[in-house]
Amino acid sequence: MNSYTIPSLRIGELQAKIPIVQGGMSVGISLSGLASAVANEGGIGVIGAAGIGMLEPDFSTNFKEANKRALRKEIRKARKMTKGIIGVNLMVALSDFDELLLVAIEEGVDLVFLGAGLPLKVPFDGLKKASTKVVPIVSSARAASIIFRYWAKRYNHVPDAVVVEGPLAGGHLGFKKEQINDPNYSLEKIVREVISVIGDFEEQFNKKIPVIAAGGVYSGADIYRFIQMGASGVQMATRFVATHECDADIKFKEAYINCKKEDLIIIDSPVGLPGRAIRNKFLDEVSSGMRKPFKCPWKCLKTCDFKKTPYCIALALTNAKRGNLDEGFAFAGTNAYKVDKIVSVKELIETLLMEYEKAAFKP
Repeated sequence: MNSYTIPSLRIGELQAKIPIVQGGMSVGISLSGLASAVANEGGIGVIGAAGIGMLEPDFSTNFKEANKRALRKEIRKARKMTKGIIGVNLMVALSDFDELLLVAIEEGVDLVFLGAGLPLKVPFDGLKKASTKVVPIVSSARAASIIFRYWAKRYNHVPDAVVVEGPLAGGHLGFKKEQINDPNYSLEKIVREVISVIGDFEEQFNKKIPVIAAGGVYSGADIYRFIQMGASGVQMATRFVATHECDADIKFKEAYINCKKEDLIIIDSPVGLPGRAIRNKFLDEVSSGMRKPFKCPWKCLKTCDFKKTPYCIALALTNAKRGNLDEGFAFAGTNAYKVDKIVSVKELIETLLMEYEKAAFKP
């Protein structure tokens, strides 16, 4: 279904009927089920690659191979379920970032979304041959400028689009704690700044580079607002958790439905970044100094010093995905408390399109 007013989102020769990218939620929240459902409705469906091998039997003993195998399986499953646009979200901070990026390229995914670090050194020849589009995720115009300048100089090429993630997002945030509620770091302000930085590279390389707004985008009216501001589309993750097709356990989805506004808190993640999550018993125990002792069977993140962290975030998020929230927690965006029921992806997108229309035709 497409709306008369909502524009499509074009990234190179790829064209999504609706300008909605489903945010890649890693550690098993967005896999082939959710990604293919979004792609079938005309949006861009995204598989989260971090910790994807957790469902493989040899994950704790052979984590790199398990991750690669699982990512391959999920991309192939998604391809069987949709003819739409499928992307993979990868964290640059992953210790197996290079290997997983190569798997995504080999499997011919349409796009890779690269966050949690600056994607400077990438296997550029492989990317060019595979025609996989590259979309960095940034939280400032400065980060966008560094990436684009580096690519222009080193590869004589620039990324195909950019996602700008503001401080209202769920999960890991590219902001200091004191910046999160500072209006100088609002998504609206950062989107405008990134658009102006990207303009020079569009001229230099004679190509349209869409800017996609993310972090706290909740309604069709929000989508309309950012498109009026000059963004080409939005990325939404929180809204897609409470869908039948989301790949998380029902208890994970219920954590969203049952949470109140005051339950959405900023935590210090072992990754070394602040993160937004739903407060629960596990997080209360961590903040009261009850360590969760663990051994690190693999070093999944370049930045994690497991000897000093109170718990293993990979294990906590794996437990949460499986519905064991006593031993884990759910990341969520600032508007998660507004979610009140589980719907299908089709129903959700129809609601967003109606809200968009309403905002567009407001007298």
